[in-house]
Amino acid sequence: MAFRKPWSSPLFPVSRRDFLITAAILLATVLLCFVLWQAGSIEGFAAPVFVLAVLLISRLTRGYLYGLVSVVLGVVCVNFIFTYPYWAFNLENPGYLVTFVTLLMISLITSTLTAQAKRQAQLLAENEREKMRSGLLRSVSHDIRTPLTSIVGSTSAVLENPGLSRQEQRELLENAREEAQWLIRVVENLLSITRMGDERISKQPEPAEEVLGSAARKFRRRFPQVNVTVSAPEELLMVPMDPILIEQVLANLLENAAVHGRAANIALLLEAEEGFARITVRDDGRGIPRDELDHLFDGRLKSRRPPDGDGKRNMGLGLSVCRAIVAAHGGSITARNLLQGAELSFRLPTAVPALQEVAT
Repeated sequence: MAFRKPWSSPLFPVSRRDFLITAAILLATVLLCFVLWQAGSIEGFAAPVFVLAVLLISRLTRGYLYGLVSVVLGVVCVNFIFTYPYWAFNLENPGYLVTFVTLLMISLITSTLTAQAKRQAQLLAENEREKMRSGLLRSVSHDIRTPLTSIVGSTSAVLENPGLSRQEQRELLENAREEAQWLIRVVENLLSITRMGDERISKQPEPAEEVLGSAARKFRRRFPQVNVTVSAPEELLMVPMDPILIEQVLANLLENAAVHGRAANIALLLEAEEGFARITVRDDGRGIPRDELDHLFDGRLKSRRPPDGDGKRNMGLGLSVCRAIVAAHGGSITARNLLQGAELSFRLPTAVPALQEVAT
């Protein structure tokens, strides 16, 4: 649970995480100074040690509050405990003011530089996210136009040619239905992109095996000719996730194996690793072309190969969405070829951070 106070502000944010970091560093600093004191090396060493402590606190916490607090406490400790006369304040010592001003300047400069660095990193991440969304939306325009043309052509042929046999009409209508189903999946991917861009992903611990089972059941209804098996550990594995988005990832990976890999058998595996859950889609199909492996998840597959009769079935968009969703969950996704078929797997963190930062 986030630690919030009504007086918290962007420049002076209050959080349990930053409080614990400050307390731990100051405690370690005091203990180190006591060790040096016992070793007879405290004279002149306390101030530099607290300078390092203030630098670390200002770097690791947000805003200016905890850096300023560490300055005050550091100066008090140096003057009261570790400067002669010990265990007494000596306000006449000119080094007292110098130490205070030095620590204060270090805290302010470090906090400012840290805030700027974090802001720049945030802007870079936002620009990269926007660039990815723009690229995906541009790449999908052709993917949508092609099946729509096919749907219009098939339905027009049925309506304008009453002399077609029932078999010919059925084939045209089945083709239109197939194209419409594919369009639905494209729209689902676009909605996933919009959802990730417009709102923060809400992750709750979910039984991963149930998410895999749900994705497998939906896939079997669409591809009854493909055999899908689900394997999971005996112990229930709870994974923080948005189950709708993770199901979208699994749907894209399963469809990729069936349509592009032309697999007859697909294994959906769930494995527990240290701090992660690994989900693998392994098939016995024709594998992934070697020149596409390095660009499988960046949405550029269509531009890297000439259009063909199956061009509208390109999964560049779907796999790009997979990478974006997995990355938004703090995980990673990889692909490799097997002796027969291919294996695409992604990892999701299983641990929920004990300390959550408050939004500034």
